[in-house]
Amino acid sequence: MMFTAICFILFLMVFFKLFGLALKLGWGILKFALGLVFFPAIVVALIFGGFAFVALPIILVAGIIGFAAQAA
Repeated sequence: MMFTAICFILFLMVFFKLFGLALKLGWGILKFALGLVFFPAIVVALIFGGFAFVALPIILVAGIIGFAAQAA
């Protein structure tokens, strides 16, 4: 009975460690995909669609955040 309880506790520890790792990995992949693929595609679509007045502030804010993150 005690051996089963210890195995169950160890199983839960491994499960939650792997779950945390999966969340970190998923968040990293999502940031990469949004930053490299989706965000530029949305901005280009806004410019070609005639919404330059919406796209320009987005580009400026992203540039400022990019420079601030690079300096830190």
